[in-house]
Amino acid sequence: GLDAKRIVYISCNPNTLARDLVIFREKGLAAEWVQPVDLFPRTGHVECVCLLSK
Repeated sequence: GLDAKRIVYISCNPNTLARDLVIFREKGLAAEWVQPVDLFPRTGHVECVCLLSK
């Protein structure tokens, strides 16, 4: 099972991030904050760092 109280989750795809946040929510974890990070300027790519907690 997933016994962690807090998870830092990093995603490189907004679509899979949305999908995975639903799964985490079903496991009792909620996103406290989400921070986009532009590692590749002038491109359409963005990373997201999320803090999930119970």
